[in-house]
Amino acid sequence: MHAAVTENDIRALLDSPSAGDGAPTLADIEDALTTGYARAMALEAEQSRLQRRIADVAVALADGEAELPDPELKRLAHQLKATRRSLLGLRALLDSLRVRAEAARAA
Repeated sequence: MHAAVTENDIRALLDSPSAGDGAPTLADIEDALTTGYARAMALEAEQSRLQRRIADVAVALADGEAELPDPELKRLAHQLKATRRSLLGLRALLDSLRVRAEAARAA
């Protein structure tokens, strides 16, 4: 597994056989979980940063320092929506991969 696991990498692990030829090793699965959780944490940090920036722009609007429509606010809202969508998708894949890892440990 490479350092930057992608959602496609996780899907490939989930789609692979659970035993026999072509089955990933437990180490491969755990590596993907580790790097996947790190990616999820990075997405959570980005989500928090975007939320703080949206709040800052909203305060500037309330204080009259900016006017509606504010193009930055729209851009930030789109970025936040995309980040949330990515995070939810990644979490779902990681949950499935965690279950697969538990099954591999039990085997």
